[in-house]
Amino acid sequence: MGALKSHRGAKTDLIVAAIDGFAGQFTLSDLERASPGVSRDMLRKVLKDLQRDGQVECLGRGPGAPWKIKRVMRAREGKNGCGALNCEAEKK
Repeated sequence: MGALKSHRGAKTDLIVAAIDGFAGQFTLSDLERASPGVSRDMLRKVLKDLQRDGQVECLGRGPGAPWKIKRVMRAREGKNGCGALNCEAEKK
């Protein structure tokens, strides 16, 4: 039998869930510990995407720079354009 495969976007979902679990500020090192099996490059890519979307903010420079959550994170969007959290279309 083969190994189980993760769904597309599983690592991104893991990273977003880890960020949701932080109270206030966090660092890249904190995120690495909370996201086992995810490369530092992937963490940086997701943080950059979330920063571009206005969901997180970097408060410094370098690997020890603190990051801050600017607004409530959402799970990735599904086919109907809604994430897993607080979707009005799913409630109808």
